[in-house]
Amino acid sequence: MATNAWLPRIEAGSDPKYQVIARAFAQAILNGQLPAGEKLPPHRSLANELHVTTGTISRAYAELERQGLANARVGDGTYVAQARARDVPGGGAPPLETRPGMPAAPALIDLGQNVPQSTAEAAALSTTLREIAADERLAADLLQYAPEAGSMRHRQAGAAWLGRSGSPASAARVLVTQGAQHALASVLRAVARPGDTVLAEVVSYPGIIALARQLRLHLVGVEIDHEGLVPAALELACKSLHPRAIFCVPTIHNPTTATMSVERREAVADILRRHAVLLIEDIVPAMLLENPPAPLSVWLPEQAFLIAGLSKSVAPGLRVGYLQAPQAWCSKIAAVIRSDCWMTAPLMAEIVARWVENGEMERLYGLQRAHIETQHVVAREVLAGIAYRHAATSSHLWLPLPEPWRAAEFAAALRHEGVLVKTADSFVIGRNAAPHAVRICMTGASSRETLTRGLSIVRATLEHGLESGVASSYAP
Repeated sequence: MATNAWLPRIEAGSDPKYQVIARAFAQAILNGQLPAGEKLPPHRSLANELHVTTGTISRAYAELERQGLANARVGDGTYVAQARARDVPGGGAPPLETRPGMPAAPALIDLGQNVPQSTAEAAALSTTLREIAADERLAADLLQYAPEAGSMRHRQAGAAWLGRSGSPASAARVLVTQGAQHALASVLRAVARPGDTVLAEVVSYPGIIALARQLRLHLVGVEIDHEGLVPAALELACKSLHPRAIFCVPTIHNPTTATMSVERREAVADILRRHAVLLIEDIVPAMLLENPPAPLSVWLPEQAFLIAGLSKSVAPGLRVGYLQAPQAWCSKIAAVIRSDCWMTAPLMAEIVARWVENGEMERLYGLQRAHIETQHVVAREVLAGIAYRHAATSSHLWLPLPEPWRAAEFAAALRHEGVLVKTADSFVIGRNAAPHAVRICMTGASSRETLTRGLSIVRATLEHGLESGVASSYAP
């Protein structure tokens, strides 16, 4: 059974078991407890868990497919279908969740997705678009091809924004990308080849895991502690594996919220320098701080790549990122960008550049910080006495689970109560054992009241779930 698999509750009744199972899955899918694209448990594993035959599971999944709620992929498994594929053909049976007598599911509270809260970005965008539209010559220029690294003005804005982190950025070393993930992908494509070893924190940003798999890189996790990378473990990995590069988040690490001290940064930089390992540093969460600590790349200016983006701090649809690279690598990365997408859309880069130049970006970040602080107040009140990890401007909490809880069991229990969180196994590299912990993204809640309700469910489940039977149907 997958470690984060959702399991249906099976109750005795007159209906065939496959219908009961299909009905439970259908309700979870249409209530959002099982998001589109999520893989359903393998037939045999689920059959063992529910004490039924594999044929019963096959019939249940076939029923979900008939209703457009799931798709079977040959040799890969069954997945929750995208919403547009869920319309039941005319004249067919109504969806299982709409049949009479089914209990209403609780409203879903999504504390699993890391998204910024809406503040004033829509109003700022409207104003900026009107200003651009008023200048017909500029509007025409923004519809033309731009250099793959971005226009010099847009790169200057990027350098100014990255300079806020404490890095002495130069526009000549800054490239404009379509977000931080695109920047990371561009660096990896430029510096690594299939089979190369790349290091990262053993619990790390899922984007690096997906990219390493896609680019056929050997991704190895390095031990971390309350400050991040453990120097002794990093030294050993560098000596024995001869890695090409390392990806890390030294400030407000995702998901553990760890931040390296100056002493730890110096130790890590010394190891990377001695072993000539390239550094790819993500400072997306650090940029929300009013005064971020100096990035690790300051100690390694000629072998470090610095990445920042806006989708996790301003708006997901604002796909603009900035990448600061050593001068020797700039043309190689620009060539990768050109082959991937030719350039970042000049209109998007213009919007962000204006916000950097006129101070609007600082204002938006300030609003986001204020909102996050309000959420931390709620968390301190609701989760008082519970040991969780957090950082001042982090939109998420890291909750290590006490015995006898297991992460998959805890997340499944919360799903039944209408709350989504993300388990540690989503962030673990390779076959390393995942800690029994969950990430809770507070910005997923639509209001203070919703966040209070969601965290209250987390607390009640954590303290009383096993004793009260909330999670009694889940094996550890």
